[in-house]
Amino acid sequence: MILVLATGVWDLFHIGHLNLLKNAKGLGDRLIVGVSADELVIKEKHKTPVIPFEERAEIVKALECVDAVVKQVTLDKTELIQKLKIDILVAGDDWDKLKGQEVLEKLGGKVVFFPYTKRISSTKLVERIQKYGYSKYDKNSPSTKTIKDNV
Repeated sequence: MILVLATGVWDLFHIGHLNLLKNAKGLGDRLIVGVSADELVIKEKHKTPVIPFEERAEIVKALECVDAVVKQVTLDKTELIQKLKIDILVAGDDWDKLKGQEVLEKLGGKVVFFPYTKRISSTKLVERIQKYGYSKYDKNSPSTKTIKDNV
């Protein structure tokens, strides 16, 4: 059985996240997803996730392509790799090298980098909301009425 590990914050879940996870699942038999703890995000990215850990984990766990979710408390994936006996570690190609990559490769595993979805990111979503506000998505806005009228 080939075990695949993908880790991330998965905040403001979007199509780039979904594409990475679906592609990761295609590499093996089981996909295990590490979801970064809020404390890790604050420490490493110097910002608080919009969606709390428990909710992000629940969203990821609900995906058909995901077999299991684990809490990620450090960027170093060595412990997860060894404990879960991971064969393949995946990440977006916006990462150069992953902590734990050398350990995995010494154990005979490999790292796969998928193309980063450049047009979308959680950061870009936050910027878009800050720029346009929530009114653009208000239930009384013309775009929302058009969508409702066409359903």
